[in-house]
Amino acid sequence: MNHRTSRRQFVFQTAAAALGSAFAPQILCAAERPVSPDGSIVGEPTAERVGMQILADGGNAIDAIVAAALTAAVAAPYQTGIGGYGLSAVFALEGGKGIVAIDGNSTAPAAMRADTFQPGADGRVPGRVNEIGWLAAGVPGILAGLQLALDRFGTRSFREVVQPAIGVARDGIPWRENLAAIIRSNKQLETDTGSRKLFFPDGQPLAVGARFRNPELAELLDALAKANSVEAFYRGDIARLIAEGFQKNGGLVTAQDMAAYEARLVEPLTLTWGEQTIYTAPLTAGGLSVLQMLRVMQAMNWEQVPAGFARSHARIEAARLAWRDRLTLLGDPDFAKVPVTRLLSEDYARESAEKITAAVKAGKLLAHAVTPNPQNGTINLSAVDKHGNMAALTLTHGLVFGAQVTVEGLGLMLGGGMSRFDPRPEHPNAPGPGKRPLHNMTPTIVSRGGNPVLAVGGRGGRKIPNAVFEVLTQFVVLGQPLAESIAAPRLHTEGNATLEFEKAWPEVETESFRKLGYNVKTAVSATLSAVALENGSRHAAIR
Repeated sequence: MNHRTSRRQFVFQTAAAALGSAFAPQILCAAERPVSPDGSIVGEPTAERVGMQILADGGNAIDAIVAAALTAAVAAPYQTGIGGYGLSAVFALEGGKGIVAIDGNSTAPAAMRADTFQPGADGRVPGRVNEIGWLAAGVPGILAGLQLALDRFGTRSFREVVQPAIGVARDGIPWRENLAAIIRSNKQLETDTGSRKLFFPDGQPLAVGARFRNPELAELLDALAKANSVEAFYRGDIARLIAEGFQKNGGLVTAQDMAAYEARLVEPLTLTWGEQTIYTAPLTAGGLSVLQMLRVMQAMNWEQVPAGFARSHARIEAARLAWRDRLTLLGDPDFAKVPVTRLLSEDYARESAEKITAAVKAGKLLAHAVTPNPQNGTINLSAVDKHGNMAALTLTHGLVFGAQVTVEGLGLMLGGGMSRFDPRPEHPNAPGPGKRPLHNMTPTIVSRGGNPVLAVGGRGGRKIPNAVFEVLTQFVVLGQPLAESIAAPRLHTEGNATLEFEKAWPEVETESFRKLGYNVKTAVSATLSAVALENGSRHAAIR
């Protein structure tokens, strides 16, 4: 048996051994992850072990992160999946000689129209059909995005890196209490034929401690492995079965929609801060809003403001203003006129800074008419290797268990990408044929002196952009190391008067915000996973 074969077998063994710990509760602390001479990957326990073994076997960061993403898509079916709606990634290659992004977002089917979801007077869609059910699913982009990453920047074949995911699908994962509780009370999962087969064996909800297996998904992945390509998923027999599932259940995606899909290599958005440059995924990802927040802080010379309430107030107003613009102006730039250049311009940053400075001086909050909308169901992976490559990759179902529908015969649960559209027909992020919805994935890389030093991204729906902004504020603006940047308490806002602070935020400040008129709450932030190069050493952390 040759060296590589034994390594591959060890990947299987490592993944299987990790299944128990993969479903252990996550403790939200600045938990450092192992770093080896080969590199590191962080973001989901089973995926981490698979990725670390790929690195140990000589693969690069892209090989590792693709193998890890495929594994996570099977090991965490409530967060993402092979049929999950979207993927967003940023890669720094060859020590920062090239920094690129991949857009694997879902596309709406050709039959989707701006008025498909018909919101009521309260702005909500009756029956939540834009969030749950077959209308909520568009063309899944994850597999195409992973194949593109591997083909362009990896060194291993799809056939090889998908093997651990096949093993997890075949051997199963232990079902934990919180997942059992979700499916016990979930009517959609119980009534959807394909999902019922997965989660209600023998007519009963999967019990705590039972082994959740998905042999049909294992067969699907095995077929793709034998072809060494995901082509059949989009333009082959598998695509036909997916389209038939949509047609049978009142969905809109057709075989033509599947065949038309392509993941895209795109140019990251950038912002320079001193000798550092931030590279983040462009629209329809969340990076534009993060850079807008930082751009306004630059215009305020925020780092020169003394630490304390005024500094926090200014930072919060920068985030609130960016969220106002995000929820009113942004959408797919291929279909809507989105003022990206204007939002990142020096003039707009200065105008925003002046408004914020005046509001802080007057002890007032800026008034924005926007509506928050909690969203969850995501995984982020960040990786670094010994060759100087860095990667941040986020993949998502949308909501918990995605659209909560499964293609019969394939074991393929679909993500709810259409939930990320605004159902109001006049909105720039309204649904439409071929459109990609605005989403919250915000994979980001930071370089210093031309060398990549940080890769970061998160899971937690709409809380992701703010959490990434918070860490970049610590790491880039204030010059804190990774551990302190990840551990620092965070806030969340979506532009309205509600502010959410983590428990560790100074109580004297939260009380002051309450007195100003904010609706102050205590809540958790998104979970971020990051790798960094500091003083010649690699570090990895998650919180």
